[in-house]
Amino acid sequence: MAPVPPTGDDLQVVSSKVFVQGLKIQAEIGVYPHEVGRVQPLVVDVELDVPTAGAVKLSETLNYETILAAARNIAAQGHIALVETFAERLARACLADPRVSRARVRVEKPLALSPDAVAAGVEIVLARS
Repeated sequence: MAPVPPTGDDLQVVSSKVFVQGLKIQAEIGVYPHEVGRVQPLVVDVELDVPTAGAVKLSETLNYETILAAARNIAAQGHIALVETFAERLARACLADPRVSRARVRVEKPLALSPDAVAAGVEIVLARS
């Protein structure tokens, strides 16, 4: 006889996250003269704490495409000096959705230390107080 799955009455959702990993964005970013006026790749990971328990329709959760759109919008606004700035802007854009209680954004700049390193970057976590 197969085991009986828990009914749900004795279970509680401890946490729920929506994430996008390895998002590739082209952005004008950097502080050095050779970085100004040209785009370079960024690799972005985003993890959001969002209540998704019981969600059965897309409207009941956060659509991944909003994360992509926010990252592209930030890149389209023009030159950004620091990856820290890009990461914080993206985290704040994600927190614009009131369902998001915490945003972790990691931005890698693959060409920053090439060929000596695979990537360099920053990770930021913003949370509602």
